[in-house]
Amino acid sequence: MRLHRNLCFAVIDGLTQIFNEEQYADKVIQQLLKRDKRWGARDRGFVAETTYDIVRWKRLYAEIAEVKEPFDRDNLWRMFAVWATLKGITLPDWKYFENTPTRKIKGRFDELSKTRKIRESIPDWIDEVGLAELGEAKWTKEIAMQNQQADVILRTNTLKTTKEKLQNILFDDNGIETEFIKGYPSALKLTERANVFVTDAFKNGLFEVQDASSQLVAEFLDVAPGMKVVDTCAGAGGKTLHIASLMENKGQVVAMDIYESKLKKLKIRARRNGVHNVDLKVIDSTKPIKKLYNKADRVLIDAPCSGLGVLRRNPDAKWKLEPEFLDRIRVTQQEVLQQYSKMVKPEGKLVYATCSVLPSENQNQVNTFLKSEAGANFSLVKDKTILAHENGFDGFYMALLERKA
Repeated sequence: MRLHRNLCFAVIDGLTQIFNEEQYADKVIQQLLKRDKRWGARDRGFVAETTYDIVRWKRLYAEIAEVKEPFDRDNLWRMFAVWATLKGITLPDWKYFENTPTRKIKGRFDELSKTRKIRESIPDWIDEVGLAELGEAKWTKEIAMQNQQADVILRTNTLKTTKEKLQNILFDDNGIETEFIKGYPSALKLTERANVFVTDAFKNGLFEVQDASSQLVAEFLDVAPGMKVVDTCAGAGGKTLHIASLMENKGQVVAMDIYESKLKKLKIRARRNGVHNVDLKVIDSTKPIKKLYNKADRVLIDAPCSGLGVLRRNPDAKWKLEPEFLDRIRVTQQEVLQQYSKMVKPEGKLVYATCSVLPSENQNQVNTFLKSEAGANFSLVKDKTILAHENGFDGFYMALLERKA
């Protein structure tokens, strides 16, 4: 591979914003990809994947390069040189790469890779938490898998098409090859990465991009056409739209969130998907929740969490997370369980879900709830823990609870 100066500069600029200005990697990369209209798919792919790669391996590359935060541009070029050397890319004769110790880089990589927290490029405290909660063997495998690039998974919008038809459309119109995933009724996995958002199939609402594990949550909720279903932490609505499709647009889905901006995005997505049984409610006080007490057939709590099950998609999250956030979010998780469960009517069902792999955010929260006054009316029907190293998709947890008559 030959390195091109303007693409490398884009990567360095992006890393400056992510590491030094604490901007979110996905937003930064979106902006970078608009920098030069002459860039083709390969150029954009290089910028996006290289930036994500260096973000993902920040600690390892910084240790090898012997640089410390805050990184100036020279430091970032040194880390870039480490990335290129470990990829087997010949460094061009640029001033930024003068005196790069190629042999030393490989030696330091071998030496530093003996220590898990450096090899897997995570903060000490995350390694300690993962080790304490999952144990040595499981945590070692899980955090290694969380550093692998995630597959692109589509969820077929069954209101408009079938999985088989969508597969044919994507291949015939765009040359995009996909494959079915056993046990995931609406999922298609891309065999090679491609920008699916520019396809007519996406613009016409035939699919959404949604990881396979995430697609299991709406299925777990056991919805049926005609029900009243509440998605309490809807965000931009990936699971809301899936619920609506499983309900065949019949009944009512109440999508709630504390952020109105996210619900506005959901409104646009719902229109594209041909979904018209969704009502949007901003949680700006306790009133919207109290109005729904004892009224919902199904309630989904896709709870705010650490996101330690989806680091493959959000590698910068591990550098932004702090131990104090984990303590706060556990309190929030129990609060929303206590409060939002009151919307479930007798004999109705509730799903509590997170994209975390930590039992303290998952089973422990459900157990605490069931022992509480609010949880006394509920029983656990089943739960499911998904670890990325076991199934190849995002780490998730979901528990189905039923309210007694």
